[in-house]
Amino acid sequence: MHNKAGKILSKVNLPSDLKNLSNDDLHLLCNELREFIIDTVSNYGGHFGASLGVVELTVAIHYVFNAPYDQIVWDVGHQAYGHKILTGRKDKFHTNRVYKGLSGFPKRSESEYDTFGVGHASTSISAALGMATAANYRKEKEKNHIAIIGDGALTGGLAFEGMNNSGVSKSNMIIILNDNCMSIDPNVGALKNYLTKISTSETFNKIRNDIWSVLGMMNKFGPKAQKIGRTLEKSLKSFVLNHSNLFESLNLRYFGPIDGHDLDKLIETLNDLKKIDGPKILHCLTLKGKGFDLAEKNQTKWHATGKFDKSSGESSKKSNIKKPIKYQDVFGNTIVELAKKNKKIMGITPAMPSGSSLNIMMKSMPERAFDVGIAEQHAVTFSAGLATQGLIPFCNIYSTFMQRAYDQVIHDVCIQKLPVIFCLDRAGFAGSDGPTHHGAYDIAYMRCLPNMIVSAPMNETELRNLMYTAQLQNTNPFTIRYPRGPGVLLDWQTPFEKIETGTGRKLIEGKDLAILSIGHIGNYVTKAIEVLKNDKIFPGHFDMRFVKPLDTNLLHKILKKYKNIVTVEDGCILGGFGSAILEFMANNDYKNNIVRLGIPDKIIEHGSQDELYTECNFDTQGIIKASKKILKK
Repeated sequence: MHNKAGKILSKVNLPSDLKNLSNDDLHLLCNELREFIIDTVSNYGGHFGASLGVVELTVAIHYVFNAPYDQIVWDVGHQAYGHKILTGRKDKFHTNRVYKGLSGFPKRSESEYDTFGVGHASTSISAALGMATAANYRKEKEKNHIAIIGDGALTGGLAFEGMNNSGVSKSNMIIILNDNCMSIDPNVGALKNYLTKISTSETFNKIRNDIWSVLGMMNKFGPKAQKIGRTLEKSLKSFVLNHSNLFESLNLRYFGPIDGHDLDKLIETLNDLKKIDGPKILHCLTLKGKGFDLAEKNQTKWHATGKFDKSSGESSKKSNIKKPIKYQDVFGNTIVELAKKNKKIMGITPAMPSGSSLNIMMKSMPERAFDVGIAEQHAVTFSAGLATQGLIPFCNIYSTFMQRAYDQVIHDVCIQKLPVIFCLDRAGFAGSDGPTHHGAYDIAYMRCLPNMIVSAPMNETELRNLMYTAQLQNTNPFTIRYPRGPGVLLDWQTPFEKIETGTGRKLIEGKDLAILSIGHIGNYVTKAIEVLKNDKIFPGHFDMRFVKPLDTNLLHKILKKYKNIVTVEDGCILGGFGSAILEFMANNDYKNNIVRLGIPDKIIEHGSQDELYTECNFDTQGIIKASKKILKK
């Protein structure tokens, strides 16, 4: 049963319904919208803090502008829950991030109000500029284009590319900077310091309204006075801040900073900005988690959450049963353990210290662990630079975000054969975050690169040993991929053992068929084999560990003994692990029967990992069915 909307929110089904609300009702709507988000997420889980921080901004944007004619582009999408609720999805919002339910991010196929599908950061400005340019081409002069970008997303290079191009365009667009000093973890870097300087400058804030008043008067006296006014505006801003304004140096007219929770000021300002042609940027100061005390105080923890009691903040999932550790925590603890023994080891992550657990190293060895911001391309080339100086960088990036730095992996790492160790977290299905976050493609896109080693551990101990092996070899780029969530072992912290690069292992000797697996999904093979034994079917099981280089000695033995082969991977079938086995068979003239299980050639939506394994037929039952089917050939 889903949550009941408040008195005002219950009357709002589309943004057009906001236009008839009184000022008092708009303020009440903000309160009810915030409570609706808190109630829903506490009952069903989801992203939390970012959407609470933009409630007033969301209401103001939809009140002032005319969506979907006016194009509203949200960056990342963590902040878009209020937008979804106000645009016809209130009654379905309890299905957010649930299998077959609403997406946790804006999605074009879901609503005409979702103008651009998002999930990765820093895309909004470029997308909105493309839309604005199209409007110019079609002579749609009255159409507005609004990009709402968090200050964390502003650390991504794509955002600067978009701003740079926007500044020389004549496009009618507004960039709204939602400045809460956070992405998932606290923001880092010079840009954060710059924004802080602007937002805390008492002198600048004292005179900014006077500047705007003067400009408003001059706009009434024609183009010449307006030109003088703009010159005055730039001069005053530069004088007060003691340096030129970053945004205005890119030819973006800068307004702000203003209180992002002052609804009346937001509405007044957005109405004013509608009347100003060309590209402009509005700097809004917001508080991530606004309206929920615990989320305000611990913004990283409350970025996303499972079900919780909204009174106490306690998680609804309480169990005294000891569970296996998460793979990310194995990485976080193991890199510290290795770094204590090897002074050359460094850790790098693009804005994911908590998600990757590199924060463990950042706390114990701050001079050797680096959060570089939402900047995957920089993270890879920065790691390459470290490697040229004889250091051993562990570059931890989610598989889906590594896609953003593919050119750097090829050009800066592989061509130069630099020993950067890529730890790809969230490989395979990312669960309820859906297709923008699934790590479906890394096996295929990494194994085709010369000099690259590609591996995947079946459990926590194997992850430790692959990390140990990677820093010992120190000659090639080395990829280690592992999934989101827990492993399978309780006692995982065993002494390190070197794994010979390119060697697999035989787990079970069989006779009827051989099942070859790569990575964590091999644990589902283990379960399937136990069931198959009851049906008098006895498969062999081989954990290959490496997709590149393949264990050719082991493969020759397998293909000579077993007529029937099943491969299992939690990655895309096209170009993946199974394809590597097929290539080996073709090159060596093997004619064995083979069935490949993995992610099919289509976009897989969100759901739990097990639900998606079942959908794609490589869960335990899928492996059982495939094994029985191949034996009937």
